[in-house]
Amino acid sequence: MSDTPILEICIDSVASAIAAEQGGAARVELCQNLFEGGTTPSLGTVYHSLQQVGIKVNVIIRPRGGDFLYSDDEFAVMQHDIVALKEMGINGVVIGLLNADGTIDTGRSSQLIELARPLEVTYHRAFDVTADPFRSLDDIIGLGVERLLTSGQEPSVLEGVELIAELVRRAGDDIIIMPGAGITEKNLPRIMRETGAREYHLTGSAPVLSKMEFRNERCFMGKALYPPEFSLKVTDADKIRNCVQLLTDGE
Repeated sequence: MSDTPILEICIDSVASAIAAEQGGAARVELCQNLFEGGTTPSLGTVYHSLQQVGIKVNVIIRPRGGDFLYSDDEFAVMQHDIVALKEMGINGVVIGLLNADGTIDTGRSSQLIELARPLEVTYHRAFDVTADPFRSLDDIIGLGVERLLTSGQEPSVLEGVELIAELVRRAGDDIIIMPGAGITEKNLPRIMRETGAREYHLTGSAPVLSKMEFRNERCFMGKALYPPEFSLKVTDADKIRNCVQLLTDGE
């Protein structure tokens, strides 16, 4: 494990990958549909991101939003996605599968991990909706993955900070516990102090207005509750740079 704290940026575009690298991030988690918690991005997005940045690119393997109890067809999709993305040269995959009783689906998870190797594997926030966090931690450690992304089974890291600190303590050197969800420049120093984690996961985005001159703002391409079509969220290199500096200062 690295002695220096590092930053992973959750992104959904090539532009955000470039900004994350410019800001000094060590790694990105590439997704699409971040408003659904992230789903598997297009092959084109992954390919072009790999062409444009030199930092590590991990890719989420999640065929849809919603829960983490997958059908046989959805599981097959995940397997095919791993094979295709592995051939592209990504650094790692991000997975999470549960049983109906809220336990880790170790059987199917191990199949995906075997398929992904030698790439690194992160277990994502499916963990945060498991029935027993400590049993789930043991199961995930048993799978042999590199890290666990968690908000401490709460909506944000600040709310789950006590559990995260306990997970860090219990995990020791067996697995990296990476806090993620709601981390900002303002609260990062506190989260560092209270968790003792060595990796942190955040978006660090800012709104970017559309360059469209003509706008029909009556019509939505998705549900009206989603962000408007004429504004995008893109990673802000300055925010990432500030967070990297906070990690350095906090050592």
